[in-house]
Amino acid sequence: MTAKVLFLRNDCTATEAMLADVFTECRFDVDTFDVVAPGQDDDPARAVTFPDPTDYDVIVPLGARWAVHDEALRNSWVGAEMAMVRRAVKARVGVLGVCFGGQLIAQAFGGSVTRSPLPEVGWYDVATDDERLVPGGRWFQWHFDRWTLPPDAIEIARTPAASQAFVLGTALALQFHPELDSALLEVWLAHDRDGALAEIGRSPDELRLHTREFIDDAAARLRTLVRGFLSRVVRAQPST
Repeated sequence: MTAKVLFLRNDCTATEAMLADVFTECRFDVDTFDVVAPGQDDDPARAVTFPDPTDYDVIVPLGARWAVHDEALRNSWVGAEMAMVRRAVKARVGVLGVCFGGQLIAQAFGGSVTRSPLPEVGWYDVATDDERLVPGGRWFQWHFDRWTLPPDAIEIARTPAASQAFVLGTALALQFHPELDSALLEVWLAHDRDGALAEIGRSPDELRLHTREFIDDAAARLRTLVRGFLSRVVRAQPST
């Protein structure tokens, strides 16, 4: 039977990009679910009925431009997605959270998410305790919040500004964006309408230049990350 992965597109601008290619290479059928659909950007706090996570082998909560700790969102779909993630882990379904998705995992299991005093946007060197699971090196970041670890979580990677990866049960939370490719970067640059890049001293041309420089190496490390997640976090869990 073919394995199945569900990508949760919390924001229509934050797609799975290179992650879809790697899961396809690992012989997964790929499904997607739009949480906040195009056209709902100005009013994202809506009720959402999520798919049953037990219909999948892996679910992947992706990024978003909003704050996971926003009260209106927590009272609507973020709260529902947190419940979905908890149900998935309880059922031994793999959960791979990316940036906002990683913060959502932290929040769902008792960690906190708050504004970071040092936002990270661009390519940052990530230090790791486990090269076979979260390879160290330059990973792309675009985040203004950061988490504190939930109880029982095992931190895997970090930068001086923020925790970057942790494992909890069948979940692996990532603060960085391993899925990013050049096309996705252009989408995010086009949606930087509030001038967030300029506020922290970054420019589109700088991000484009560094992406061309680092993307091939990051794509190779992404394959190690996904395979390590599947073999050591998901399949290594004891069956019930």
